[in-house]
Amino acid sequence: MKNPLARWLDSDVGYSFRTSPVAMLAALIAFVCIFCAAFAGWVAPHNPFDLSALELSDARLPPAWSELGSTKYLLGTDDQGRDILSAVMYGARISLVVGLASVLLSVLVGVTLGLISGFRGGWIDAVLMRLCDVMLSFPPILIALLIAGVGRALFPNAHESLAFGVLIISISLTGWVQYARTVRGSTLVERNKEYVQAARVTGVSSWRIMVRHVLPNVLGPVLVLATIQVATAIITEATLSFLGVGAPPTSPSLGTLIRVGNDYLFSGEWWITVFPGLMLVLIALSVNLLGDWLRDALNPRLR
Repeated sequence: MKNPLARWLDSDVGYSFRTSPVAMLAALIAFVCIFCAAFAGWVAPHNPFDLSALELSDARLPPAWSELGSTKYLLGTDDQGRDILSAVMYGARISLVVGLASVLLSVLVGVTLGLISGFRGGWIDAVLMRLCDVMLSFPPILIALLIAGVGRALFPNAHESLAFGVLIISISLTGWVQYARTVRGSTLVERNKEYVQAARVTGVSSWRIMVRHVLPNVLGPVLVLATIQVATAIITEATLSFLGVGAPPTSPSLGTLIRVGNDYLFSGEWWITVFPGLMLVLIALSVNLLGDWLRDALNPRLR
């Protein structure tokens, strides 16, 4: 019997993946970035946030295998003597956690509201769709900036977990709208099909029909949208951190590292901001390419 991976590779989606060099390259880049971020404590050569290990004399070293005792800095150091390679790995972990958590929250809220709106209809549908229209009338980055700024002002000495919670909520506040509208449109189609009518005739409750029958049939577009939105959420988090209202300074993400390096960009220390920016581009681009491939692979008209 074939294992799940072999069965997946033999499926239509797996065949599409095996015959797409762009998808395989994007998956490889995403895997390497996520692996380095998830296991930064073991992969990174240094702990850039261990203050006792920092040496100000090592500050702003250029990218090279510079021998300073037993210390080597492949991508150079920043203004505090932190290893850029290690800082990028730790910073990517924070950006990925915030991006994935905000997307999961957006999916949970958006799918739930979209399913209720499309299946129940009536005034519930009208109210929820008008709420979506209101949320779409504001730029997402502006709302995220406002919520994150207000949260930091109300809780200036809050614990890091609370600061990250405010950041995730601020990004998710507008992210759920696209999922709600997508699921609503699919639900409007599914609720009139024969299997739903048969379930109603047999006395199945509306909630059971929505969860057990309609929901699995509307998750295809949601999966594609969520894959693409991960990159958007990571970029939004980086933008907020670049503006100073994102991740706490004690746990800097890629956006914070780019902001710090921006102060030294024109003085010749370009590596402080270029390498965190390159990591951000690689993550966002690879995830976007995977999302584009998944959209085409799940589209029956393109098979």
